Amino acid sequence: MPGIASNRVAPPLYQRQPKIRPRSEAKRARIVEAATQHFAEHGYHDARVGDIAAALGIAKGSIFQHFGSKDGLFFEVYKRAVRSFAKYLDVPAEVRQEGFFAILRYWLVSTEHLVHEDWIPYRISLLGNYGTDLVLKREINRFLISEDPYGTVSFVRFGLERGELRVDLDIEMMVSIIDWMVERFQDALLTAELDPGLFRRQGELAEKKEGRIQQFLAMLQRAIGAPPAAVTRQKAGANHRR
Repeated sequence: MPGIASNRVAPPLYQRQPKIRPRSEAKRARIVEAATQHFAEHGYHDARVGDIAAALGIAKGSIFQHFGSKDGLFFEVYKRAVRSFAKYLDVPAEVRQEGFFAILRYWLVSTEHLVHEDWIPYRISLLGNYGTDLVLKREINRFLISEDPYGTVSFVRFGLERGELRVDLDIEMMVSIIDWMVERFQDALLTAELDPGLFRRQGELAEKKEGRIQQFLAMLQRAIGAPPAAVTRQKAGANHRR
């Protein structure tokens, strides 16, 4: 496929772009803004670069000049969308004080509200995670690992410092578990909000969402959480220092 590729000898086109001038940067921003709306409404495969260009009143070749391909354009749209999301630790102080798993619960419960607030970036993130081909998905995975846009590494370190997570697991393993399990579970909740019925069995009530969240957190806590006795000792030590 032209555009984004994973060949280390010939890097993707978006990585070989020359230094961007201010006027060119402004034009790129306009294109990404229009493309974000277009991809969100039409999906990745049905989106047409020609339609985006027509909406902006520019030549289609101008978009290819800036982004190399449809893949390159979507990749910029995806990065912009996920960078707009709050990081794990960007929670109210009282939630942060409750600890690691309370923070996770906060974000999972907030899913519906966040989607209704601005559905477009969440739709883009779902398209990037599930609606693109493997070549583009590989580049998305590399971006998520290298940039850590959700602050997962800092979040896991926070849990370790509080004594809420197992110390016998490698930190990279726990980061991967959060990436794989928590984000996929939240993606399921997002999809249920953006496309009701897709992740729910026929006849299942929406009120069961809270129960599913509780069950998921209990399972995750058994997998990566510190033994209850260790957490109790950690809290007792913290209270004593106060």
